[in-house]
Amino acid sequence: MTSLADITPPIALGALDGRYRPAVAPLVDHLSEAALNRARVHVEVEWLIHLTDRQVVPGVRQLTEAEIARLRAIVANFGAEDIAELAEIERETVHDVKAVEYYLKRRMPAILGEDAAQLSELVHFACTSEDINNLCYALMVKGAVQTVWLPKAEDLLDQLSGMATELADVPMLARTHGQAATPTTMGKELAVLAYRLRRQVRRIASADFLGKINGATGTYGAHVAAVPEADWPAIGNAFVTDRLGLTWNPLTTQIESHDWQAELYSDVARFNRILHNLCTDVWTYISLGYFAQVRGQGTVGSSTMPHKVNPIRFENAEANLEVSNALFDVLASTLVQSRMQRDLTDSSMQRNIGTAFGHSLLALDNVSRGLAGLDAVPAQMAADLDANWEVLGEPVQSAMRALGAQGVTGMENPYERLKELTRGRRIDGDDLREFVRGLGLPDDVEQRLLGLTPQTYIGLAPELARRYI
Repeated sequence: MTSLADITPPIALGALDGRYRPAVAPLVDHLSEAALNRARVHVEVEWLIHLTDRQVVPGVRQLTEAEIARLRAIVANFGAEDIAELAEIERETVHDVKAVEYYLKRRMPAILGEDAAQLSELVHFACTSEDINNLCYALMVKGAVQTVWLPKAEDLLDQLSGMATELADVPMLARTHGQAATPTTMGKELAVLAYRLRRQVRRIASADFLGKINGATGTYGAHVAAVPEADWPAIGNAFVTDRLGLTWNPLTTQIESHDWQAELYSDVARFNRILHNLCTDVWTYISLGYFAQVRGQGTVGSSTMPHKVNPIRFENAEANLEVSNALFDVLASTLVQSRMQRDLTDSSMQRNIGTAFGHSLLALDNVSRGLAGLDAVPAQMAADLDANWEVLGEPVQSAMRALGAQGVTGMENPYERLKELTRGRRIDGDDLREFVRGLGLPDDVEQRLLGLTPQTYIGLAPELARRYI
């Protein structure tokens, strides 16, 4: 039997790089192995420019604008040939960051001319690998979140908020504990989910992305030994904040502590869980007939039952959100721990960041496509409401309570009287109106309750749906 592992080009092992590639491809620019190497080249180049710009090392000249442009062009033009070259160097070094250093030094003669040998010594100067890697991951995750994940999440929120506004006035039977309950509107229920999701998006959008560049154990030991008169914390702070646009972490071991990552991944996981809640609720509304899947449905629903249109977008999203959260949870719990000043668990763990975001991004895509295929069915919602007049027991007994508190006689035991009327049995409008007429209510209250129907007993739901999203 032919081994599929031998087929060229290589067959993807995972679904994200296989059938789901189109939905997650934008993340490749930020969270792939190639993106990590490009980020390493970027950080190393900027560190060289930073050191020479500030003339940190005595006797070392500043780079010219042309030299700086050519150095930055290495990053801008980083592509397939560079990836292959780095892989070749790494086979010799068996060290990925050292391979980047050698890769850059190969290019110094063509860029720096007769000063190449001298200036090349500032490539990776006083750095441990983690000085480079922590900054790379901060830049990569920041790019993925701000340019890929957040825009997709915000688009979905706009879509969901639009549905909530559109359906703000459409009454619907609520089902607390799965049982018929006080009516609401479809728009208000969607607005609740939109509000919850938007709150998490605001947290994610304000996340800090921390970085450090303080040496092998965070002491600036090599820095001070080489150039003792320099203010190394200030130099590092300026590099991380001004040149790279990250947040400075002033006190670390060999590694940047990754607490910011844990905070971010917990927030994204929480967003995922709320989105999962949306999926299960919408799935249930579809099963109740409150939504019809009619728009853009040219797909096969069931391989044997031609009438079916399965809610596959929401089911697919549920599965991907669960995979994403499993990864985000282990990332958040593992990355904040390191034995003594350094162990390597974070290196392997961080290579799964792209997969975690990939499954979340895929879920966002599926939910958006699923919502786009829905049409509300107000008639089905109205039919359910009309079959559950007993939900009006709540407003009647509440009105009786208010009157009893005001001293109106005959309002005793309102809850118990409505319980006797409604629990365990269905009533219709005539039953309820007959009961209300026999209570001896003031005329204005009686008329207000007689005019109430399950469809109109929605309180401020329409206003709430519009006001807070």
